[in-house]
Amino acid sequence: MTVHLYPLANGLSTDHPVPGLPFVDDSHIPLDEGPEAIEAVGRNKGEGMWGRFDLHRTSGGWRAFTTDPLDNSLGWSVRYHPEHGRTVLLMKDDDTSTLHSTWDGEQLFYRAGGYWFDGAAWYRPGQVWDPVEQDYEKRQARAAVTVSAADMLDRRADAARAAVLDVAAIDAEAPAPVVANWGDHLALWAAHQAERDGALPLEKCVVDLATPELSGAQLIGVPEMAELGGITASTLRAYISRGNSEVPQPQAQVGGRDQWARAVADDWVEARRRSYEGVRAVMSAGDRDQLSRGAAEVRDHFADDFQNTLWGRPDVRKRWILRARNEDSVREIADALAWNVASSLDRVLPTHVLGHTVESAVLHDFADAIDLDREVRARPKKARAKEWLHMYLSRPIAEMLVWFIRHHPESAHHHIGEITREAHTRWEIPAKDTLYTLRQYAVVEGRLSAEEADAFFDLLTPPEKND
Repeated sequence: MTVHLYPLANGLSTDHPVPGLPFVDDSHIPLDEGPEAIEAVGRNKGEGMWGRFDLHRTSGGWRAFTTDPLDNSLGWSVRYHPEHGRTVLLMKDDDTSTLHSTWDGEQLFYRAGGYWFDGAAWYRPGQVWDPVEQDYEKRQARAAVTVSAADMLDRRADAARAAVLDVAAIDAEAPAPVVANWGDHLALWAAHQAERDGALPLEKCVVDLATPELSGAQLIGVPEMAELGGITASTLRAYISRGNSEVPQPQAQVGGRDQWARAVADDWVEARRRSYEGVRAVMSAGDRDQLSRGAAEVRDHFADDFQNTLWGRPDVRKRWILRARNEDSVREIADALAWNVASSLDRVLPTHVLGHTVESAVLHDFADAIDLDREVRARPKKARAKEWLHMYLSRPIAEMLVWFIRHHPESAHHHIGEITREAHTRWEIPAKDTLYTLRQYAVVEGRLSAEEADAFFDLLTPPEKND
């Protein structure tokens, strides 16, 4: 999911100013006293105020945010890195926690509608989900160059034409103010930066990035973006007006119109194709109800079955005449249709496939439990008798086992027998211990009643051997 971030102003004590935004006096926030002090400004200080900090243990840095004590509709977000300095932004108070959560990884700061910097390289906004990493893919911006404050400073800039604003000058409900003579404001900030203890030198203060991806020729508007995504321009505008977070933040505004980098738009198209909706569209291609192919097959089967019952059988068809329509007649027909569905469960979810799947899943959970128990037993302590009380089933597996027992008891009986045999073959687990574990988890996690469990598992208990 793309996060839309709209800072309203730079804190004067930032090392990395966002271009185009004014600088605001942040001296009433204890930025030099550490994250705990920043959090304390707003945390539990009154209704509508909050603060929080979190440490970055790998980098030695931290991040924090707090409601502004002078205007509770505004808040401050701070990200500190021991090598790369700090970012100080004034935000709408409701947005500070969102930015705080995006700073929990490698992202030091954002520019150009979501491009982000990790201290070494620039990356495009994360949009394409990587199921293996369980995170958005890091896609490096092509030929990106970091633009520092030293690069941006113009000898013609005049700090006297700029001013540091007070918090009172910023309206949380209005768009971020755009400073036309930002070069003059950058010069004023640079003068303050030179006097601040611990400030980064200007050549290390990151202002922006330059990349071919953001050149004018690579920017596209709503019509082109919509065409790439296979939707109409009006649909895309509706997404944007509703604040649909799947639409990436624009990289620029040209003539008051949103513009996206073509590379960002291409990533958006790929993300749409890989999304749940995209997968559903691929697997329902051509279906009149947009059902998946498997669901469409089930629908078609029961449609034919119901038509045969309702029209193909003369004894049922005659009940369509007006004098035969009554509650009892409808109930009979409804029962007949319901029986058709209940007796066709194997068509919806094939029993032989499900049985082997449940069997493998249970044995996998057992293997995990045994591996964990071996690690515990390896720790130095007194020897203990071999027991099987540590065996467990995860809740999804227990629930699936119970579903199997309740819907296909005869098949479940067979496959649980296979589980007890395999558990004894692999790990020498007695059948009674395997059955005890399955019964307990079927009741506790799978919500099978104790009476049902006793009746079913008693039939699985190995018969006593006669001499």
